[in-house]
Amino acid sequence: MESRTVYFEDIGPENTLKTFELVEERLRGGDIKKLVIASTTGATAVKALDFFKDQGVKIIVIPHQFGFREKNYFPEELVNTIKEAGHEAHFGTMLFHTDNFYGSGVPALMANLLRCFSQGVKVCFEITLMASDAGLLTSGEKVIAIAGTGGGSDTALVMQAAPSPRLRRLRANEIICKPLNYLNPEESEDSFVKVRNMQQKNV
Repeated sequence: MESRTVYFEDIGPENTLKTFELVEERLRGGDIKKLVIASTTGATAVKALDFFKDQGVKIIVIPHQFGFREKNYFPEELVNTIKEAGHEAHFGTMLFHTDNFYGSGVPALMANLLRCFSQGVKVCFEITLMASDAGLLTSGEKVIAIAGTGGGSDTALVMQAAPSPRLRRLRANEIICKPLNYLNPEESEDSFVKVRNMQQKNV
């Protein structure tokens, strides 16, 4: 089997349209009927609803969970619009983004490992698990997960879903696109030190 993977040299919302076009290209295979999309403010969700309209796919939008920040910036009226269009919006627990989750640093370690591929890859894994935990995906179901880095979309993976208690059944089958994710020499290692300190406290 041969397939095309596109790598973006830069991150950011300017990659959103190209990401959607690549996903659309992959959807022509006919074996995928659901998209799982990360959207914090709703801007990416609105673009996805318009772009994938009448393409025969169900869109599952995953915003930030409530309580992650003082205010949730995803508009309530957009949730209604999504559902009226036959799609879903799910505000679930962000499995890899909660510090000291149940007294464990493991989720943060998993997040940092996946960020070695890119922030979007980490989010694709996370939102697929979250949608599965909500019963919006069945175990083994093939979907396309779409996420980004700081805003918009720049990463898309073909995945086979699994709920978080069955993490070992989760699969990333194909990389449709992602940023090259070059290392910034000035990038802080504070997050890694923080996880290490959390582990030491739990010993």
